[in-house]
Amino acid sequence: MSTAATTTTLGEGRRLGDRIGDLLLYGVTGLAAFGALALLVAIAYKVFDGSSLAFDKFGFSFIWSRTWNPVTEQFGALDFIYGTAITSFFALLLATPLSVAIGLYLTELAPRGIRDVVGSLVEMLAAIPSVILGLWGVLVLAPIVGQHVEPFLHHWLGFIPLFGGTPQNSGYLTAILVLTIMVVPIVASVSRELFLSVPPEMKEGAYALGMTRWETVRGVILPHVGPGIAAAVILGLGRAIGEAIAVALLIGGILGIHVSLFAEGVTLASQIALQYQGAASNLQISALVYLAAILLVISLIVNVIAQVIVRRFDLQRTGGS
Repeated sequence: MSTAATTTTLGEGRRLGDRIGDLLLYGVTGLAAFGALALLVAIAYKVFDGSSLAFDKFGFSFIWSRTWNPVTEQFGALDFIYGTAITSFFALLLATPLSVAIGLYLTELAPRGIRDVVGSLVEMLAAIPSVILGLWGVLVLAPIVGQHVEPFLHHWLGFIPLFGGTPQNSGYLTAILVLTIMVVPIVASVSRELFLSVPPEMKEGAYALGMTRWETVRGVILPHVGPGIAAAVILGLGRAIGEAIAVALLIGGILGIHVSLFAEGVTLASQIALQYQGAASNLQISALVYLAAILLVISLIVNVIAQVIVRRFDLQRTGGS
């Protein structure tokens, strides 16, 4: 066989192999993408199907009803929705400034030698299992909160309804603090990456104009990454509203809507974790799955909002290209 014929045969074989490789690449990646979508649909279908018995009996009134009585088989979700909302809101209120401060310190202020070390430790905090954080909260955090933090807040700020009531180890405040610890590494890691994405020319131009470091952070860096930080906070919210084990160990598990952060309460996720295995009837199981459906809808809405913010941030950063 001549050299030209050999070259032609090898070329044709390589092109055929490339085409097969392309088809395999499209097939495998497409299957993975649609598989993830199918899994999401399957989860949603199973959750909504499992809640159908409670939905048929209570309808949408389940959402604003406060009764939860397995004996009389009367169930409602309002207390759990309230507990989820208040713990998630205050956890984000505490975690957001801490996370942004950590991101700023690691990118703008920290000596180069400790940036990677501290950054890695912050990210490792996100890898700690929630049940371990919950046990740590029960053994260490709860006594400190109940014996020192809450009495201090009650003494100085007791005239504010949030800090009224009787200090105790378990309750909203203890759960909020543990959720804050869980949210901080997520928001801090994303914030750090956002701050690193700020073009050096923008900061150098600000310094050249005589702006101080604080003025540069406030007037240049934060406006540039603001939408991204908002998306990071919403992603942290997704973690907070879905946490079950740690919150169940610390929030107390008592029904009710209380203004005081010292009071015990419940959340959607903690109620599911605490009662599903011991549910006494099919209707109670369906009511718990109804709680899961509400939690799923909230989580999906939160993630969609985060994606919209991220896309708007990308469009602004690239000039709409």
